[in-house]
Amino acid sequence: MEQRNKQSAKQIEAARDALAGGAVDRLYARRPELVERYGPAGRQKCVDDTRYTIDYLVNAVSTGQPALFTEYVAWAKVVLERRNVRAEDLADNLAALREAARELLPPEAAALAAEYLDAGIAHLPTVAAEPPGGLIGGLPLEAMARAYLDALLAGRRNDACRIVIDAVDRGTPLRDVYVMVFQEAQYEIGRLWQMNRITVAQEHYCTAATQLIMSQLYPRLFATPRVGRRMVAACVSGELHEIGARMVADLLELEGWETFYLGASTPAASLVQEVADRRPDVLGISATLTPHVGRVAEIIRLVRAEPTCAGVKILVGGYPFRVAPGLWRDVGADGWAPDAVRAVEMVKSWQFEPEGTEADVQR
Repeated sequence: MEQRNKQSAKQIEAARDALAGGAVDRLYARRPELVERYGPAGRQKCVDDTRYTIDYLVNAVSTGQPALFTEYVAWAKVVLERRNVRAEDLADNLAALREAARELLPPEAAALAAEYLDAGIAHLPTVAAEPPGGLIGGLPLEAMARAYLDALLAGRRNDACRIVIDAVDRGTPLRDVYVMVFQEAQYEIGRLWQMNRITVAQEHYCTAATQLIMSQLYPRLFATPRVGRRMVAACVSGELHEIGARMVADLLELEGWETFYLGASTPAASLVQEVADRRPDVLGISATLTPHVGRVAEIIRLVRAEPTCAGVKILVGGYPFRVAPGLWRDVGADGWAPDAVRAVEMVKSWQFEPEGTEADVQR
């Protein structure tokens, strides 16, 4: 089953451009009114979006996780409807892609593609017009989180920073600020963009401002006594959603760990070399986008094959791992966590070589 999926995924990926073009040709031939509705630029955008859809299809098929594709379809429905593209157009596009797959792919790959596409089409009617979420009501810092987010959305970064610093000065634990303010605000920012209520520029501003504000707290993080453990954390190549991994590293610093956070879009070879040089207890790898799951698996394969990285435990995180139970095992990790707090709890629960052993001295 696994080999069949991986081989079919490779065949779908190799035919990506032909599939996208063929699907859009079929869609527009069947529904000529789309030319008038969306114009020439709309047709090209449809081709580009179909390529993107195929990227998600490839990774879902490769891992044998249909949920990775159906959740993408759910996300896309909201994104498109909020930008005046009808859900029926998305369904017809998926159906046209299924037809193109049957014509252009080998029978087994075509059958698998059709199975996943059909699941996506069937899922569309169940998707709510507005995704669930928003700042979680009832949290102890809910009022602070709302004030913080309002300040960011209004472009008042200094006010947002002051809200956080004042709260910490009054004794609010840093961990609570990270989890109940930073994390919840980021979730809501992503949801607001999905619903077309904020622009990409606003999303980027809010994220950059939060990272800057987090940096203002670093002297307090590093004041914690060290416990003699190390973590290297990074986002895979191409992954620009880095704040989740940064939060995990910061919260482990608060627990007394020494962390080496490498940031967004870290090349695989550089990351493996860093692990070999630093000899950490834990490697944390983050991927927010499903098309990047394969890169997580490749990094883990390279780390496991490197003798100087022996014994390093690997933690993964990001949206695809929340969507698909067991995906962390499929990529070869030792564990996964849905958020920064549970990532820290998991890492702290793992058993490592005692301080002062030969393995520890070699590090």
